[in-house]
Amino acid sequence: MSSGQQARAQAAAITPGTAGPEQGKPAADRLLALFDGHRLSPGQRRIAQYLIDHLTEAAFLSITELAERVGVSQPSVTRFAASLGFSGYPALRDVLQPIALSAVARTPDSREQIRHNELQAAVDAEIENLENVRRLLDDTNRILEIGRDLARSVPLTVLGLRISVSLAEYFAYAARRIHPDVRVVTRGGSVAYDALLQSRAAGGSWVLAFAMPRHANETLAALRAARSTGLRVVLITDPTLGPLVEEADVVLTAGTGSRLVFDSYAAPGMLSAALLQAMADADPERTQARLEQYEQVADQHGFFL
Repeated sequence: MSSGQQARAQAAAITPGTAGPEQGKPAADRLLALFDGHRLSPGQRRIAQYLIDHLTEAAFLSITELAERVGVSQPSVTRFAASLGFSGYPALRDVLQPIALSAVARTPDSREQIRHNELQAAVDAEIENLENVRRLLDDTNRILEIGRDLARSVPLTVLGLRISVSLAEYFAYAARRIHPDVRVVTRGGSVAYDALLQSRAAGGSWVLAFAMPRHANETLAALRAARSTGLRVVLITDPTLGPLVEEADVVLTAGTGSRLVFDSYAAPGMLSAALLQAMADADPERTQARLEQYEQVADQHGFFL
């Protein structure tokens, strides 16, 4: 374990939470107390009832999502929060979320105490990484264009070395369902160069590469080798700038969760799924035909329970 990982292991060591003064009180009672004494319109009572019935989910919905679930307008949700004495729905949600968390996990229920739970802090960091991916996906035309390029590359090479192997293998496994020739490269050096050269000779035009920290020198060498053969590179990596991005034609960034001893990859995984969807959308007929063929073979050979 590197010294950096040792420090993270110590910093992220799991410590049990301590119960707050209201911890023993049922979440439903605390929620009712929040609504008690306020004059609510019929529509507002519907919102209150939905929050009571679906607290653990509803406490994390956006104002748009909550309004749609209840069947009211967004201004109605805002007025509901104001009738309870809050400045707006976000302020109400800040109070609801700790109650919801304490209901399902018996965790500390003040926001300050929740942040002291290292595991929840790690999840919070991953949520932020996913929010950044969400913003990246605002430009759907760009994602669809990349998906079309990858779909048209036959063969398509997927590269991931060291810690990035799992991401590359996941993408390749799924992409083979919708693409006729997917080749995965998980070893560096001459093995990677030979595979890239063969892919280009077979008519391939693109490589999708994953490079998660810590970045390896052999990943940089593989990207340079890909470019030298005439292949173009889509790189999925963390937001850290470095020499890797200089070797890519397209760079998509997704943060890794780094608060625990080992990194987590929710955001790169979500970005991968989005690219797979874009590839599927690029050629719907081919996608449908290949998926149907796969299902027939799977059923015939009993691949699944």
